[in-house]
Amino acid sequence: MTSGSLEDYPALPGLRQRYLHDIEGLSVRILEAGFETPGRPLVLLLHGFPELAWSWRKVMPMLAQAGYHVVAPDQRGYGGTTGWDARSDADVAGFRTHAYALDALRVVFALGYRSVAAVVGHDFGSMVAAYATLVRPDVFRSLMMVSFPFDGPPAIPFDDAGSALTSPRPSLAAELAALPRPRKDSMAFFASSGAEADMLHPPQGLHAFLRAYFHVKSADWSGNHPHPLASGSAAELATLPTYYIMDRALGMAATVAPDAPSPEQAAANTWLPDADLDIYVRAFWHTGFQGALNWFRCHTGAIGRGEIALFSGRTITVPTLFVSGVADWGSYRKPGALARLRETYPGLIGPTFIEGAGHWVQQEQPERFAALLIDFLSGHGADGK
Repeated sequence: MTSGSLEDYPALPGLRQRYLHDIEGLSVRILEAGFETPGRPLVLLLHGFPELAWSWRKVMPMLAQAGYHVVAPDQRGYGGTTGWDARSDADVAGFRTHAYALDALRVVFALGYRSVAAVVGHDFGSMVAAYATLVRPDVFRSLMMVSFPFDGPPAIPFDDAGSALTSPRPSLAAELAALPRPRKDSMAFFASSGAEADMLHPPQGLHAFLRAYFHVKSADWSGNHPHPLASGSAAELATLPTYYIMDRALGMAATVAPDAPSPEQAAANTWLPDADLDIYVRAFWHTGFQGALNWFRCHTGAIGRGEIALFSGRTITVPTLFVSGVADWGSYRKPGALARLRETYPGLIGPTFIEGAGHWVQQEQPERFAALLIDFLSGHGADGK
């Protein structure tokens, strides 16, 4: 990691960068579009891992052209947002989903809005957006989840006062480790103490690692043929690509290296050319990955679980759209979650799958993505001021 301030995002037509200060102790870097005209409804875009506000650069001008004030923050632990603790032994409670949702609320209020037309979240940002909507539907008045189908708060045991104690079944981690080809879940890897060093200082270099990671989770990689899972058993999960269910002995850098694109393939990439990829490379070299990884430490453990479980059984009644890429395994990563969405979201539209896109759908197919969002907003979004 380097010291000093992170460089600004490159200038792009219709976009500006600025900082919002004292956001739950943070100085939050935002990208915004459509800011020239006061009173426009607000759309808030929350990026995923390992991304930045930069991941929305292609869709923001299209949303602004449609009449919206569009804001994308670098989330806590990422990019130019500062004020979080990057140490691996820091208190990670500040990186639980509740804290990210509170950051989103504070950004909305700092911009002078009481509500938003829609909150849009990608990857882990999808869970943050859904949780924010669960807690404050008066502010986050419609929801678009991208790639990660958050199927609601965990169930709390019901009518079990007379039940006898039962022995816990083996954990998923134990079942994966016991397979003939021992495996582990990538979320557990991201939560581990060695994850940052593995990704920040990989043998192939940070640029080559990120190039491979973005490639294998995109529609460009021929190995992505997602489908629903029947049982969610360890053996079935082990049929997922290794970037999700990893070989137990390997880190992520070694996992994606064999499927990295050739130099010719990388040079031909139009949705993430090297100049754009370098924005990510410089940002993570500056901040490290630990802040980003701390959300996984919370999500895979007990920190913050009670805050979400408090809402067990509660539905999210605002208009909701789920969108993913046809080649994105993220839709099926949690067995049965996609099929259960309508139980949690009575106003669900979709799911909708975009051809020619994998996990990075808003970057791989920005025009199709923006058109879906604009159509959703015009028919179901709520003006927020």
